[in-house]
Amino acid sequence: MNIKPIKTENDYNQAIEKLETLFDAKIGTAKGDELELLGILIDQYENEHFPIDLPDPIEAIKFRMEQMGYSQSDLASIIGLKSRASEILSKKRKLTLTMIRQLHEKLNIPTDVLLQVY
Repeated sequence: MNIKPIKTENDYNQAIEKLETLFDAKIGTAKGDELELLGILIDQYENEHFPIDLPDPIEAIKFRMEQMGYSQSDLASIIGLKSRASEILSKKRKLTLTMIRQLHEKLNIPTDVLLQVY
């Protein structure tokens, strides 16, 4: 096992190639341990160099509504009036704390996504 920190893009590419060769290693073996350590290092490098921003709160609501087959009327039943749902979806009205709680509870959207400024 010759594992070292991933500091450059070249190190990262080599680590990915090595990971692919170890992908089917059994847990508890030397190769399995190497796979696990390599995965941790790759994850750390990717989080630092390729961060993924949280989605826009309104786009997250629209996406979740589509997944669940919800209409604007369904959203209105969660947050109040149909006109309010329309204003939220068109970004003319901000989400209130009560709305955020309801959307989190009913649509299972993480609160950290809903709390963002848009």
